[in-house]
Amino acid sequence: MGMLDKARDSAQSLRNKWAYRDTGSTVGTPAGKSGRSWVPNIEGVWLRRSAIILAILLIVYYPLGAWWTHKVDDNLNFEIQTEVLPGQSRAVAITADLIDREVNQNNWVANNPFFLPASILDNMPNFQKGVIAALARFSFELTDQLGRTRGSSEADSDLQSAAGLLQYPGDVWVWDPTVSLAPTATSEAQYRQAMRKLRTYNSRLAAGDATFQKRADNLLATLDRIALDIGSTSAVLDRHVLERSGFALDSQADDVFYFTKGQVYGYALILRELRRDFDALIVERELGDAWDELTLSMEQTVDLNPWVIIDGAPDSQFVPSHLSAQGFYLLRARTQLREITNILLK
Repeated sequence: MGMLDKARDSAQSLRNKWAYRDTGSTVGTPAGKSGRSWVPNIEGVWLRRSAIILAILLIVYYPLGAWWTHKVDDNLNFEIQTEVLPGQSRAVAITADLIDREVNQNNWVANNPFFLPASILDNMPNFQKGVIAALARFSFELTDQLGRTRGSSEADSDLQSAAGLLQYPGDVWVWDPTVSLAPTATSEAQYRQAMRKLRTYNSRLAAGDATFQKRADNLLATLDRIALDIGSTSAVLDRHVLERSGFALDSQADDVFYFTKGQVYGYALILRELRRDFDALIVERELGDAWDELTLSMEQTVDLNPWVIIDGAPDSQFVPSHLSAQGFYLLRARTQLREITNILLK
């Protein structure tokens, strides 16, 4: 082959290489290698890693935070935390201390927004709302019965304020855009104010500037209202059992169970202290044994503490009905309350 042929072949080879070159190549980039920047690839890696880290944090944050916060405080030995002075009411003192414990010490969780881990809790907030429901009912009886001389006399201003404040819903946070764009009073702020009003009233009792009537008719009316409230709760239990029992996994059964548990717990402590407030009357009417039986039934209701609330049929052989068991003790306590009020009528 001559020199001319070799030169022609070399030129053809160069033309072929140019025709099939890597169009993504740039000056200084080897053939077959992409000329794209490495920065977007690094950004993608960091985005993926950040998403994984965020998911892990959420998985740890909510369960661990909820576990740390969770506390169904059903201690029946909880005692009054402050000194009760002569003339003061022990029932009023325990009411204020229960508010303080649930709102300030255990932290009120029923209104926690979604970004706090306790927002996923279910049993604790229902228990707390049940406790407050009992205290709210009793505060009405303080206003209407125990804290005034007669029905026609003026209601005590501190008791009236406390009763109104305890009616505030338990799930109100500082801001709810579905209601208003403006900030609002939180549930715990209202309950703290109610606690202060109750303690102010008790201080005035010690100073002789307020009234706490220890007559039989006042106690009878108060116990009657508590019995009615317990009866209303038993009706809720009964309706739930009739309409929804038979499904072992019932997402609403634990809500009803723990609300009832909290309500009965609140009443159990109030009734314990009312017995001490009305000790002379209870001895005079020989109510000690009946009150002991009432206390036992209330405590048995509170002591029900299954790991998982199961709403089986009442006649099920293998699947329990925890609401039916709770309702049994609740109705027993209501019957014993009626027995006490019948004795007071005589």
